[in-house]
Amino acid sequence: MRYGPHLLEEVLRRTDIVQLVGKRVKLARRGQAFWGCCPFHQEKSPSFKVENARRTYKCFGCGKGGDAFRWLMEVEGLSFPESVERLAGEAGVELPKWSPEDEAREEKKKSLYDVVEAACAFFEAQLREPVGKQARDYLASRGLNGDAAKRFRLGYAPSGSNALIEHLKTRNITVDDMIAAGLARPGDGERGLRDFFFNRVTFAITDQRGRVVAFGARALEADAKPKYINTGETTLFSKGQLLYNFATARPAAIKAQTVVVAEGYMDVIALVRAGFDHAVAPLGTALTEDQLGLLWRTAPEPILSFDGDEAGLRAAHRAAHLALPMLKPGYSLRFAFLPKGEDPDSFIAAEGAGAMKALLDAAEPLSQVLWRGEIEGKDFSTPERRAGLERSLSEIVSTIGDTKIADYYRRDFDQRVFDAFKRHAPRPRQDAPSFRGGRNQARGERPRYPAPVEGVSAALKSSALGRSGRGAARQMKEAELARLLLKDPEIAERQGEILAALPFSAGSLDTLRHELLNLAASGFRLEKQALENHLVRRGMSDLVARLSTGRSGSGDLGDVPSGVDDAEAQFLQAAQELREMAEIGPERQRAAARYRADGDEESWAEYRRLKGFSND
Repeated sequence: MRYGPHLLEEVLRRTDIVQLVGKRVKLARRGQAFWGCCPFHQEKSPSFKVENARRTYKCFGCGKGGDAFRWLMEVEGLSFPESVERLAGEAGVELPKWSPEDEAREEKKKSLYDVVEAACAFFEAQLREPVGKQARDYLASRGLNGDAAKRFRLGYAPSGSNALIEHLKTRNITVDDMIAAGLARPGDGERGLRDFFFNRVTFAITDQRGRVVAFGARALEADAKPKYINTGETTLFSKGQLLYNFATARPAAIKAQTVVVAEGYMDVIALVRAGFDHAVAPLGTALTEDQLGLLWRTAPEPILSFDGDEAGLRAAHRAAHLALPMLKPGYSLRFAFLPKGEDPDSFIAAEGAGAMKALLDAAEPLSQVLWRGEIEGKDFSTPERRAGLERSLSEIVSTIGDTKIADYYRRDFDQRVFDAFKRHAPRPRQDAPSFRGGRNQARGERPRYPAPVEGVSAALKSSALGRSGRGAARQMKEAELARLLLKDPEIAERQGEILAALPFSAGSLDTLRHELLNLAASGFRLEKQALENHLVRRGMSDLVARLSTGRSGSGDLGDVPSGVDDAEAQFLQAAQELREMAEIGPERQRAAARYRADGDEESWAEYRRLKGFSND
């Protein structure tokens, strides 16, 4: 620890925590304490208490609390040393001096900040000059004008080998400092000293305090490789420890209680310009532990936004597994997947900021992404494959560091496996049950009936788990509802509550339902053709085609019933019928339990009745 406990206590003693918290929260005195509405969750009556006597704050609603250091870490995303330095400075407490080596290192870093800032100003100026026309044309093709370039400190590194070096020399900056700041490459025998960046659009990378410490750069030549490069590791910059746009995004993220993590610089710029000020991105690498820690100091559930292609899915799964050992109560990740072939820029341009918000609001929880990663596109038709799935899930749980969270994940996966496979069994014979000979009856023993079994679940239809026709009536009813919604999408606005509660079992139709609800909430114009176009862009063209033609993946969906006058009335009728079908499930399970306990003919007959078999 850099600071001793006595010094920390002195800083806290001199800090008026009521005044500190009162800068952000409206407080009212009640006795010896001050109360207000908690800034960490929505509430109407005050449950947030601040006391100078205890030098603490505490919310009795969400449980968050701590001292003045913790407050700055929570609301401003500062690290612990940064919090100590801030409060010590305000309280007039002198912090211990560093060693001469520490001081020299800090002085060197201070001078390098000036070097990198000078380079940033040079790149910005070059973008505005005639030499920067190609770069300006590229930015214009991405919808970025001069104001956007100024806001995000975009620049241009000119062609040639030493334009930046020569400029920095005029500022009396030494070559050693240029190399130390990652702006110049030293001579290597074959080539002399040269600029690190040339003929590239530059993106200023800042540290947590907003100081420029490095650059990302995109090549303008079509055949240049790699397309993007970053400053190398320096005393100011380690790409695995910072996030693009973090200093600017942090206040907005703390206010929104979430942060959006995109894949690259242009993604972040598109999101910020669309109103998502809390957007950040890793710096050309997969998400690291340090970056994840930075995100969690800002928001409890960051949303990771990925392209919906294979690369995006792989990146999501890497991030999901990275997070497991670091999970702690209340802190997790959510995942939002863009349609295949889309990035935030193209998606927002085509669909608008409202559609992007709907996509982020519908982000999947970490557990769902882990589950999907294990089951999608795989066949679990044999006991051995299902056992392999359970082993894989168990290995995932074993990597979770927090024992309480690991226990909840174990239960969650057990329930998912149970729901997926509980009905994966042979179809029961529909003739009269066999009593297995007459000797048992002759001895007066109770006849034993075949154990009740279930058909194949539709819950994992997309994973090729189930291929049985069992439950076809329910699937037909779900498809009927989906076709009605496609025919008259405004039903989702007028009957949103009923739609949200429908017990859809088919994954693709459940996705359709969520799309409709999110679009309705975002203000999207729910018109038939506009909806179909949106779904096609979301990668659901096959589903739209099947619903439009009345064909499912396995057979005819049937016609929308004509016995009711309008689509909304048909929807309400079909919704009621689906609920009744779904309720048979628990009732059938209870009947099966009674049969297993009693084993008599009456309970067997009740079970068969609920299965739809005749008892004649």
